[in-house]
Amino acid sequence: MQLTKSEMEIMDVLWDAEKPLSRADLLSRSEEKTWKDSSVHILLNGLLQKGAIQEAGLVKRSKTYGRVFLPALTREEYFANTIFSHPHKPNIVGLFDALLRRDDITQEDLEQISAMISQRTKH
Repeated sequence: MQLTKSEMEIMDVLWDAEKPLSRADLLSRSEEKTWKDSSVHILLNGLLQKGAIQEAGLVKRSKTYGRVFLPALTREEYFANTIFSHPHKPNIVGLFDALLRRDDITQEDLEQISAMISQRTKH
């Protein structure tokens, strides 16, 4: 799944919110958007069709009801899927090596990764 820049801006708002958001919520939280307010409906429908978001119910706004949305996958799942769906996908060992050599990887990150690998290899 490839998302446009505008779709990514909406996804970032949804990921950061950690709760279902309505169209109005998205508009009020999208501070540095590159899209027009009138485009939000089109963008949301595109994200629904791509499977990036899902409907999470309805909320009452004044006299009407509006849909609320949640991401259908985490930010990390999106980027992992993007990397491995690329036609020139990297070797997984080389990718992990490059990630682990980054200066912003903390000791705590390494310990968590090590624990995940240990847990995964037990199965």
